[in-house]
Amino acid sequence: MRVLVTGGAGFIGSAVCRQLVLQHGADVMNVDKLTYASNPRSLDAVAESPRYSFRRLDICDRQGLDRALAAHQPEAIIHLAAESHVDRSIAGPSEFINTNVVGTYTLLEAAREYVSGLQGPRRANFRFVHVSTDEVYGSLGATGLFVEETPYRPSSPYSASKAASDHLAHAWYTTYGLPVIVSNCSNNYGPYQFPEKLIPLMILNAIERRPLPVYGTGCNVRDWLYVEDHAEGLIRLLTHGRPGESYNFGGNCERSNLDVVNRISEFCDELISPDSPTRSLITFVEDRPGHDLRYAIDASKARRELGWQPRRTFEEGLRATVEWYVENGAWWASLRSGVYGGQRLGLLGA
Repeated sequence: MRVLVTGGAGFIGSAVCRQLVLQHGADVMNVDKLTYASNPRSLDAVAESPRYSFRRLDICDRQGLDRALAAHQPEAIIHLAAESHVDRSIAGPSEFINTNVVGTYTLLEAAREYVSGLQGPRRANFRFVHVSTDEVYGSLGATGLFVEETPYRPSSPYSASKAASDHLAHAWYTTYGLPVIVSNCSNNYGPYQFPEKLIPLMILNAIERRPLPVYGTGCNVRDWLYVEDHAEGLIRLLTHGRPGESYNFGGNCERSNLDVVNRISEFCDELISPDSPTRSLITFVEDRPGHDLRYAIDASKARRELGWQPRRTFEEGLRATVEWYVENGAWWASLRSGVYGGQRLGLLGA
């Protein structure tokens, strides 16, 4: 199979590229703009493979996309290129609108023209997987789960931009017949994640004995999904997903933010500082504007139609993640010193 992956140098995208090449023998072209959150070193395992190629390209560049599609002749697209950090969207929403909305539109149009030139089985079997987030659904109360039919109620500029891109993807299926499949996932975690997100930020702060900032009271709840499990689900959509449908991917691992930070602290104490507990570093800080209370995913449709379910428990995945960051300082040290040092983002007026 020949697959074009957008955003393949990012966190989830690099996991998808590695699995496609190493486990499925696919020919992959990775199209990535290489923003601050991209890291080509996440692809070291496949960089020398003849089945892997890379193009530095902005998905808003229509001519560049046309050339990439013509050169690679993919049988599928997995669209992961996006601005994704809520705090950054609060401080500067324009990049989120440009990449997530305009970029998705541009890619959909390029794919539509490309698919119109395919014939027979190549056209019938083509798939466009648009990867989104559970944040488009807004905030849950103390009970209930997001299902694929849950109405969209985005709260942040990030989630609003992703909601808009989801609607575009569905419209391109309904209006033009482009074989689009939309996925919505819960919070991903694992190795190779840029350290602005909660779990890697807490791990690196613990390693460096810096404060562990918890928003508000830490009571906000998220469902956590190990990134390799998510990548497996996205790849299954290429062969088992139905065009025009949405699929939710979740880890069935609801945890409050404070619970997550406490567990990270315990693992870090075991691995790096048994005589100097890191829990004393936990610091409660001003909450994020518009902070959704709870997300939780019902992934039964993915289990039923794709034969997918997460392989790792949260305890297993979190321990593996802490161990990876402890052992791979060469991957993240330059990011901390030169790209993002862990400072607070997203406060209004900051």
